[in-house]
Amino acid sequence: MTLQRLHPGPRMSEAVRIGEIVFLAGQIPTTLTADITVQTREVLGELDAVMAELGGSKADIASVQVWLSDMADFQGMNAVWDEWVHPEHPPARATGGVALARPGMRVEMIAVARTPR
Repeated sequence: MTLQRLHPGPRMSEAVRIGEIVFLAGQIPTTLTADITVQTREVLGELDAVMAELGGSKADIASVQVWLSDMADFQGMNAVWDEWVHPEHPPARATGGVALARPGMRVEMIAVARTPR
């Protein structure tokens, strides 16, 4: 099976595809001064954009890891997630509290998906 990289850089790739399986890099918000609802919308928009570039959609996402810098944001993140998630194709999901890489970053998500060939 061929391994393909989407937008490889010196440190990482945006996504790596092996056959029909794709591993997305952590998607992060752009507005680091925003609250959890804005940041979650931005991150989910990034997931949508990467999946579209790969020829898929959120319905193709198999699993998502959600990382929150403060677990008090869990309810706010979930409110936005519930609006976004495909009701017939919800992915497996895990959420944890971690120290994120940049000050002001409240949420990061990584996903594993399948993409049509």
